[in-house]
Amino acid sequence: MASTDAPAVLRPLTAADLDAAVHLSASANWNQNLDDWSTMLLLGQGWGIDGVDAAGRSTLAASAVVLPYGERFAWVSMVLVLPAYRRRGHAQRLLRYTLAQLHAQHRAAVLDATPAGHAVYVQEGFADTWGFARYRREAGAMLQPCRDAVPSRPLCEGDWPAIDAIDSPAFGASRLPLLRELARRWPEAARVVEHGGRVCGFVLGRDGREAHQIGPLLADDDAAAKGLLQEALRTAPGAVYLDLLDRQRNLLPWLQQQGFSFQRPFTRMVHAASSAPGDPTRIVLAAGPELG
Repeated sequence: MASTDAPAVLRPLTAADLDAAVHLSASANWNQNLDDWSTMLLLGQGWGIDGVDAAGRSTLAASAVVLPYGERFAWVSMVLVLPAYRRRGHAQRLLRYTLAQLHAQHRAAVLDATPAGHAVYVQEGFADTWGFARYRREAGAMLQPCRDAVPSRPLCEGDWPAIDAIDSPAFGASRLPLLRELARRWPEAARVVEHGGRVCGFVLGRDGREAHQIGPLLADDDAAAKGLLQEALRTAPGAVYLDLLDRQRNLLPWLQQQGFSFQRPFTRMVHAASSAPGDPTRIVLAAGPELG
């Protein structure tokens, strides 16, 4: 049992905290692995609160991460507390600290809330925008053929300007460093579709602690989305997660044929803004609640 008089000093997270951070997200049964935490701390900033357990050992008890995207907004994620240290105000303190930092930078805050966290974020002034849901495909599920899928090809270095031109207006800011990192982590899943010799859609993915995740995926229509997803799924070594936007539910019957089942919903929420950034019309799959 954790000591009740553990210090609550808020401090920046560093690379020395990576193993403890993975333990923290695993304690909530979240999918982040060492590469996820390393990427988030490389592209953004994390803060933590340490606790002292019954044996007198210091441990990372709580965390929050901010990923800035452009000048107008930043992503807030990984607001986590170890079970033994909950109900001490750590999550609220970290969240309010990150919001104060973003307010000083004149940036809006955006996050994807689970049902468990939604009420907390509402109390802190966040407002709902749109939603998506997570679906899981177990290892060994058969891939069913899709006759109307548009063929895709592997992503190549020369595609990045076109990908950025597609993604930036949809997401609300350029996130090219993140997209490049995802392509590095699961290169077999990094694919594009073309129309008239022009890149008009793409998919990326990454490995995770308990399952690979496919996303983001942007496409103009269902046939292109199926073509991208089909090829990414061919390379998946085990279980797969994907986060499907509610507006794309017409793809659900096909996803269910591929073995996907519903896990839980998410709500995209904003603070100090009237709406979520970007135009999600072309977004089929989100990158994941920790990334946007």
